Amino acid sequence: MRKMLLTLCLLTVPVAGLSSPVQSLLPGAEQRGSATFRLFGLPVYQARLFTQNAAPLDWTRDFGIELTYQRRLSQDNLVEATLAEMQRLGHSVPNRVRFEACFQAVSPGDRYLAVSQGPDKMKFLRNGRTVCTLSQPGIKRGFMSIFVGANTRSARFTRALLG
Repeated sequence: MRKMLLTLCLLTVPVAGLSSPVQSLLPGAEQRGSATFRLFGLPVYQARLFTQNAAPLDWTRDFGIELTYQRRLSQDNLVEATLAEMQRLGHSVPNRVRFEACFQAVSPGDRYLAVSQGPDKMKFLRNGRTVCTLSQPGIKRGFMSIFVGANTRSARFTRALLG
């Protein structure tokens, strides 16, 4: 019995020692809020907002949003919906080919993490691995406004995400 407990403890040490991708990109970040985005009543993804010390969102500071998908979405649907939403909100959209390099099809459980690096740069991770970095004037505001902007598709979702 002792041997089994010791083995279990040793197996958990490496996991506990790993730092979160959010923490490595945004030191001091803590979850501010979370919300589930639904379309026609069906859950599409669970979102979490990370800010420095879980402080209220401040667009002048870097922050991150993690999406955990609950449905299958093709790359084309994911890219098209994101670009269309950025355009609907009045932001300039990135080059589609560059954007496609950032996003692949998702299945339930897949996670995308977007972390701002100043106003003109975003880093994207898929399931903990960096997939791309986009640099473009205003990309932070353009992309993140989909989730935490003033005119999102769901005010209730945004309020919950903002904490």
